[in-house]
Amino acid sequence: MQPILKLGSRGSPLALAQSRLTRALLAKHRGIAGADAAKTAFPITRITTTGDRITDRRLIDAGGKGLFTKEVEQALLDGDIDVAVHSMKDMPVVQPGGLMLAGFLPREDPREALISKGAATLQALPEGARIGTASLRRQAQIQQIRPDCVVQTLRGNVGTRLEKIGNGDFDATFLAYAGLKRLGLADKASGIIEADEMLPAPAQGAIGLQVREGDAAAVQALMSILCAQTAIRLSAERAFLAALDGSCRTPIAALAEINGETLRFRGAVYTPDGTKSWACDVTMVLGQHPLKSAANLGEKEGKAIAALAKDLIRWDG
Repeated sequence: MQPILKLGSRGSPLALAQSRLTRALLAKHRGIAGADAAKTAFPITRITTTGDRITDRRLIDAGGKGLFTKEVEQALLDGDIDVAVHSMKDMPVVQPGGLMLAGFLPREDPREALISKGAATLQALPEGARIGTASLRRQAQIQQIRPDCVVQTLRGNVGTRLEKIGNGDFDATFLAYAGLKRLGLADKASGIIEADEMLPAPAQGAIGLQVREGDAAAVQALMSILCAQTAIRLSAERAFLAALDGSCRTPIAALAEINGETLRFRGAVYTPDGTKSWACDVTMVLGQHPLKSAANLGEKEGKAIAALAKDLIRWDG
């Protein structure tokens, strides 16, 4: 059997789990049985990115968004792979020339997971707790809710961060619950934080499938596993991000949810120290053109907040 589609992603355990999920869905749709047959039909290439190599500082100090995607996208442009599998919260809103997003897998739970030895909520952590994170958004939200806590930089893959908590290097950290579930580590969460308390990153829990522009065969092969509802939700969240010129240097959170024909969109922007924030919580009927309607809503709310928080949006560290 010749490869049908060559997949590629970062080489982290989570990225590979997401690629294997993509492969499993493609194999199931094609009626390809057996692990070996699936591997032959949809081989996965592991690609080390700049973001993987940098482990001693925050991404905002090394270039921000795109550090986990550049090398994977270059492999796609070079024809070494046919489909790039991405965590969508890592992806810049503007696609490189020659590439496009074919769509998204069904979204996993976008909520935050608290990792600690004894606390199930942020409020339950001891006074002055040391919380490790490299996310400016999480830092701002933590400082807003618990200004007494000490936030320190913690980078690395999921396993590394779990180990740091187990060793007592930090009292707690936050991880995307979606990542824990995909790795079979959901039981490592000491508590799940509702979006009302900590709004997630835009597109958190979503996997995007990127292809070369004009590659109709790849798009057609992926169509059966793509999720229209996830596309609508991310359309709003990423439009909000784009309207705010979002990067790792601006703490931005967003979540769109669909109930029937109604879209609820919540978005927020914070100062890095969490002392100020601007937020929205709106609903709308999606109508006949849901992707466009969702994008228009996200853009409108992002521009409204940008007008109110001009000093914050210009913040550059």
